[in-house]
Amino acid sequence: MAEARLYTQYKDEIISKMEEDFGYDNIMAVPKLQKIVINSGVGEATENEKVLETVTENLAKISGQKPIQTKATKSISNFKLREGVPVGCKVTLRKKIMYEFLDRLINLALPRERDFQGVPDKSFDGRGNYTLGIKEHTIFPEINTDNVDKVHGMDITFVTSAETDEEAYALLKHFGMPFVKRNQ
Repeated sequence: MAEARLYTQYKDEIISKMEEDFGYDNIMAVPKLQKIVINSGVGEATENEKVLETVTENLAKISGQKPIQTKATKSISNFKLREGVPVGCKVTLRKKIMYEFLDRLINLALPRERDFQGVPDKSFDGRGNYTLGIKEHTIFPEINTDNVDKVHGMDITFVTSAETDEEAYALLKHFGMPFVKRNQ
């Protein structure tokens, strides 16, 4: 079984670049990508369960794994929401599938986004994790746009072992993440 292209690039090039940039003493201290979580909340699922099924199918096509449904943790009467009702779905990618998804996201999906100028560099959480919001699932080549009834968005979270946002930014930049050009 062949390794993912980005994983090979990480081992061969990115580790040495990160050691050079941040001066790590040990190769194990170099940050790495641990997992990618794709999450899609579907507010309409309370009235129409078919919408959630469609979103789940789309997420399965995009990620290559079957998503799990997320349920409401508490009831909110203003939103006609009961505890335990499915309200979205998520999938966690690790190892080879994670690197292959990242490759497709950076090289195929993001450039297809309308008026794409780069992804924002402000979405780091302070612990070295990055979250990217996507408005349209149709940017992924696995989705046939002829069969789309309704467009939905998703959040993609990149969980890294980096301790600071600067390290995580550098790691994702080395992978080829197209961050917005900063005005300097």
